[in-house]
Amino acid sequence: VQLQASGGGLVQAGGSLRLSCAASGSVFRINSMGWYRQAPGKQRELVASITMVATNYANSVKGRFTISRDTAKSTVYLQMNSLKPEDTAVYYCAAGVVAGTVAPSDYWGQGTLVTVSS
Repeated sequence: VQLQASGGGLVQAGGSLRLSCAASGSVFRINSMGWYRQAPGKQRELVASITMVATNYANSVKGRFTISRDTAKSTVYLQMNSLKPEDTAVYYCAAGVVAGTVAPSDYWGQGTLVTVSS
């Protein structure tokens, strides 16, 4: 499985961005997908994930970010609204093969940088 992330960029606080992550290869193996982020000097953290039946969000992004999935296109999206400077980070998409996992980590995409200016 290969994951290709896109959509990062520079945005002002309060603005929006949408990240996309397209999977290719043995996509039939994928059960869950998610987005992580890593800010400078901090550990990577799970931002949001989606399984076949549920979504999961970090408390810091609830109400502002929405994860969605287009199974036909093997693509997961992260709509990010009301962005804050503390959302600045490299965002990584990931996929998992175990059904129901809320922290997919079997496959990783390259990171995409999101910078939120104040």
